[in-house]
Amino acid sequence: MDEKYAVDIEHVVRIYKRDEFEVRALDDVTIRVPQARFVAIMGPSGSGKTTLLNLIAGIDHATSGKVSVGGEEITGMKERDLAAWRARHIGLVFQFYNLIPVLTAFENVELPLLLTPLTKTERREHVETALRIVGLADRMDHYPRQLSGGQEQRVAIARALVTDPTIVVADEPTGDLDAKSAEEILNLLTELNRQFRRTVVMVTHDPRAERFVDTVYRLDKGVLVGVEAGKIAPAHAAAATAQ
Repeated sequence: MDEKYAVDIEHVVRIYKRDEFEVRALDDVTIRVPQARFVAIMGPSGSGKTTLLNLIAGIDHATSGKVSVGGEEITGMKERDLAAWRARHIGLVFQFYNLIPVLTAFENVELPLLLTPLTKTERREHVETALRIVGLADRMDHYPRQLSGGQEQRVAIARALVTDPTIVVADEPTGDLDAKSAEEILNLLTELNRQFRRTVVMVTHDPRAERFVDTVYRLDKGVLVGVEAGKIAPAHAAAATAQ
């Protein structure tokens, strides 16, 4: 297992059974993402993007093939072990933020830490740091309804960061935002990648994303049909091509 890869997916197939039909969501996909890269998985609806992201995040299981994340093979892990692994290594960001409306920004970001042995003081330090990183230190006592969509997504990113994950996994993080807010979120994810050396794997329909990422992996009908350099860092693409 090669630890220089944050994500190492080899010959993965994912088949869903619906009644007597089989849907091949992923068909012999091989992708290797080096550590500390910002990559996008793109393709039309139904191409298998979210399925692939769910395999990387340990939310779904491959039908066959191998999935290694952070140098650790997760393909055969039991659910209990997988949940513990996910809590340690994966920071999840969703399109619709998934914030709890009756909790403040601070309390939403603190949620993942309630499952850890950290003291209340340590939790506060972690939450304040995460909110400061996303530029919302002055909004920690606000409720989601008091924030803009872009600010809500920043809170969601702070929640993903607060456990210091190995990989940030983002599913359409700009999909529900206006153009200005989307640009701000893409800039923030770029900053997390460049400044804090976080690997970021993002599923997106947003063509603007290509200006921010190192590599674009294109899926179509469950098949990897292309690996391209992002518009900003062509030198990075060679190391990130599928093997």
